[in-house]
Amino acid sequence: MLKEQLRQSRVLVVGDVMLDRYWFGDVERISPEAPVPVVRIQDIDERLGGAANVARNITALGASSVLMGVVGDDEAGLRVHELIAACGIGDQVFDDTQARTTVKLRVIGRQQQLLRADFESLPDHEVLIEKLDQFKALLPGVKAVVLSDYGKGGLLHIEEMIAAASSQNVMTLVDPKGDDYARYTGATLLTPNRSEFAQVVGRWKTEAEMTEKAHRLRHELRLGHLLVTRSEDGMSLYTLRDGQPAEVHVAARAREVFDVSGAGDTVIATLAVLLAAGEPVVRAMELANRAGGIVVGKLGTATVTAEELFAEGP
Repeated sequence: MLKEQLRQSRVLVVGDVMLDRYWFGDVERISPEAPVPVVRIQDIDERLGGAANVARNITALGASSVLMGVVGDDEAGLRVHELIAACGIGDQVFDDTQARTTVKLRVIGRQQQLLRADFESLPDHEVLIEKLDQFKALLPGVKAVVLSDYGKGGLLHIEEMIAAASSQNVMTLVDPKGDDYARYTGATLLTPNRSEFAQVVGRWKTEAEMTEKAHRLRHELRLGHLLVTRSEDGMSLYTLRDGQPAEVHVAARAREVFDVSGAGDTVIATLAVLLAAGEPVVRAMELANRAGGIVVGKLGTATVTAEELFAEGP
């Protein structure tokens, strides 16, 4: 029944769009030029990254997603459009002749990441501010908006987007970046990881101190919910219950961790799909925690299907 509800979910994803490239090969010797391994490349893979990986995770769960962002008018940008089409994602990504598509290149040898090279340049202007009318026009057709902030300049005007979505009663879920969380005021749900949360509120010594800091931040930013992902310690949700501050904690899913890259994308995508399907936030958090545990057992920026998510039960 829930899987059928997921198919009815439609989510708009806005943020920093990237291309993830993987070069796979064998390591057989050390270079005579420097003390580094020589990788003989045998396979190449390309996947959607950043906000585009969030949209990819949404469609993998059987829901519908629309992606809004900016890429450069270059070869990598063209490849992003091709992958968006192949994944069945609604394409609202704009080409900017003055921008360069962000590319993350990972070299993998013997199932280990040996090197990551980033190709990027921060834009000197905000393209999406010119597209706010189009953003607003997309809102009536969706039940939730994910604002995926990777600090690459695509969400410089996130305040207007949150306000516009709120005015149309559309939920906003934000994957934050940086230390200026005032930009996210009024969001439905904020999902910092533990280190990002500490960067904003400062360190804590006890669980009670962390809880106090979390509720203070949630209150100051007028958030519906604050969800802190805590790696091996699971997740903690800070919310209101009957008008009073409340906390819910879930333990991490015990499994071998292969690669944590993109896990946050999977978590927020799962949350958005389930909330858009009408699931309570605590249930959505439990299933998002399950999805995160599945995806870290895969290589690179990966996805979780509805079949995998519900394999252990509804």
